[in-house]
Amino acid sequence: MKIPQLVWRIPLGALGGLLALYAFPTENIWILAPLIPALILLATLGLGFWKAVLIGFVASQVFYISHIEWIALYLGPVPLIALSTLMSFFFALSVGATAWLYKKWKPKKSGLLIFAVASASIWTFREFLANNFPYGGFPWSRLSMTQPSSLMNQWVYFGGLSLLTFVLALIGGILAIWFLHRRGRNAMRKTSAVITLSVLVITPLITGVANNPEPITTKTIAAVQGNANAGLFSNLQRGSILENHLSASELIFDSELAGEIDLLVWPENASDLDPLRDKEAARKIDELATRVGAPFSFGTITTRGGDNFNSTLLWEPGVGAVDFYDKQQPVPFAEFVPDREFWRLFAPTLIDLVPEGFSFGTRDGIYEVSEGFTAGTLICFEIAEDSILRELVSGGAEVILSQTNNADFGYSDETYQQAGIAQLRAIETGRAVVNISTVGLSAIYLPTGKVLSELTWYQAGAMVERVPLYSGTTPAMFFGQTFEIANMVAAIGFLFAFGIRRKRR
Repeated sequence: MKIPQLVWRIPLGALGGLLALYAFPTENIWILAPLIPALILLATLGLGFWKAVLIGFVASQVFYISHIEWIALYLGPVPLIALSTLMSFFFALSVGATAWLYKKWKPKKSGLLIFAVASASIWTFREFLANNFPYGGFPWSRLSMTQPSSLMNQWVYFGGLSLLTFVLALIGGILAIWFLHRRGRNAMRKTSAVITLSVLVITPLITGVANNPEPITTKTIAAVQGNANAGLFSNLQRGSILENHLSASELIFDSELAGEIDLLVWPENASDLDPLRDKEAARKIDELATRVGAPFSFGTITTRGGDNFNSTLLWEPGVGAVDFYDKQQPVPFAEFVPDREFWRLFAPTLIDLVPEGFSFGTRDGIYEVSEGFTAGTLICFEIAEDSILRELVSGGAEVILSQTNNADFGYSDETYQQAGIAQLRAIETGRAVVNISTVGLSAIYLPTGKVLSELTWYQAGAMVERVPLYSGTTPAMFFGQTFEIANMVAAIGFLFAFGIRRKRR
């Protein structure tokens, strides 16, 4: 390859990655999302595998570092670079595989549209791998997560976040292929490309108009944002985080719905004293639950059998804890350290910041609330885990509680990115999602994607709303996992059928 090609190809690939900074919330310029795969394709198509891998690696580093810089807020650049480098291996290999397929296949005319489908399939398959491996993966930064407030968000109703990623990557692929093959005998067929793009855009618009599910009933839910300095290194006086939330809960009684509350919800880590072991904390929590006159779900750290758990409890007034949920997917290198002795060789100071990791929960997050409904709960980053949401819906959840603590991430994009995921999950699951944080952004999202209520971050507040409950199954809950498996088979099939086989010929 001539040196001048590197001069423009590497910056073009990096520009594609950099668009993530503006496409993801908080900037939320969602229309830029398809340009991310489009520019990376333009930078690499025509190259061999390893040269494309190099450009893909650079693009990936820029992609991740530009929009998840919040990881470095307290721990410095090492964890951020380590994570972006690990994710870049998946990213770069998929970019290399796509460029290799294009070079071996040499698609023409109608084959160009098929290649665009193949490129989208490989992109989506790469996301699936990165979301699950290693150590449970990093289920963040999916292309679909740029779209919580976009015209395209209704695609998750049909097939979840993976289908929306596929659609966006396909739009990007069509744009790139059209630009490369816009002239000559072998130009991309405009009619088929326009029809495909029209279907991809019009389908969610129609769905958005029709997506107006009928609730089975409504329940009044009070969700409290305590504005507590609940960060990992806050070192506050024991019990102060609990006191923050007790104080903020007084705002509930200012609501005209205060006398009809069916469930009170606090966020993850809202009580820094475990009421199962601290009698004074138990007394204060029960006193509040009794005044509200409703069951109470809140987050705390529990210890059982020598193991620590990041938990939420379901508390009945005058009774105490009647159910609990332990986080099933603690965050690696934040809530536990896998293969500690090995990784400690590279960064002992950072690894030692997590002295005792949380154990993995084994119970489901289904709460049978005494007021006659079923709530499903998850904790913090689990909102990004597809399997957790599917388990809650299949378990009968009629509303989903996303209880989180964003205090470690300050005034960064993380809280808006996480809230955006919750908004997409509401559409995907067909359930209202109560996303309640220690510091915000907190909001209640309806299955249409609309916001029922919202709190400003870093202010104490309470949402007291009649929240609709839903049953039934969206296509995404029924077909989402099937789509991921089918796409994996398709991605491998494209590489084999049009790449390896062509080479043999």
